[in-house]
Amino acid sequence: MAKFNSKYLKPFKNIYILVLVVFVIWMLFFDAHSWLLHHELNSDIDELNYQKEHYRKEMIKDNKAIKDLSSEEGIERTARETYYMKKANEDIYIIEYEDSLKNDNEDE
Repeated sequence: MAKFNSKYLKPFKNIYILVLVVFVIWMLFFDAHSWLLHHELNSDIDELNYQKEHYRKEMIKDNKAIKDLSSEEGIERTARETYYMKKANEDIYIIEYEDSLKNDNEDE
């Protein structure tokens, strides 16, 4: 049994290998600049870049809506299409197609 243990522990008797192993373990897990911390920060950076791109697209969409609402025609069109408003002397008929209606049993 003593030979079995000494065969696997022989490399660790060398002080340089022992120091190298301790250094690598320290740098990977315990140091302030550890690999685990960098991995977590990189995943945070990826998430923030995704959010940045999402908000950039939202800004483009909002700027387009602001541009559309800056004219009198745009305001009138938005009021008619979104809020179903009408002028005093006109009637509005809303036509909905079967495929555009939401079914009660569909989950969204």
